[in-house]
Amino acid sequence: MPDVEIITDTEPAVSRRDFIKGVIASGATVSSASYLFRAGGMALAQAPAGAVERLATLRVNGQQRRVDILPQETLAMTLRYKLGLTGTKIGCDRAECGACTVLIDGVPYYSCSLLTHSVRGREVTTIEGLAEPSGKLHPVQQAVVDGGGFQCAFCAPGFILGMVALIEANPDPTRSQAAEALAGNLCRCCDYNKILDCTLRAAEYTRRGVTAEVG
Repeated sequence: MPDVEIITDTEPAVSRRDFIKGVIASGATVSSASYLFRAGGMALAQAPAGAVERLATLRVNGQQRRVDILPQETLAMTLRYKLGLTGTKIGCDRAECGACTVLIDGVPYYSCSLLTHSVRGREVTTIEGLAEPSGKLHPVQQAVVDGGGFQCAFCAPGFILGMVALIEANPDPTRSQAAEALAGNLCRCCDYNKILDCTLRAAEYTRRGVTAEVG
């Protein structure tokens, strides 16, 4: 019986992240081309009334970031796939788990259900923006490190930003107040007791001004 040649596919699989980035990049390329045509007087028609300007300047973690956005693009997608701020996690993608929580002007929001163009002119803070440029951790981050508040830590960025907002509004919260404030965040490891312990520790650290150098 003749030998049968088995051919295997050696091409590397495309990851979900690379696929999404490719799709978004394609949209950005098309948009950039349209702006070039418009600048040269080649546009056939004006943008319809109510259209969203696609090239936007966002203020993220204290920096101005110029980015091309789609009209229906969520802030979570922009942060992760265009600005590279992958600390913002996408969990349920329907405003239920809180993993994508960021601060907008100091207030927690689910970035998976917030359109990017709606945050123009506002201050966006992600988990990457908490530590100081010198390497000092934010007191809430230090409290989480010291208390070991998370197991897998997928939900940690959202919880931490929620803690920051809580303590800014109430520097000395009770355990029940902390539980109520963080009720919009879910931990799939069910480490809620430790998370609340860390929240109270974080409030204490904030009152004392405790920070630490990143090792």
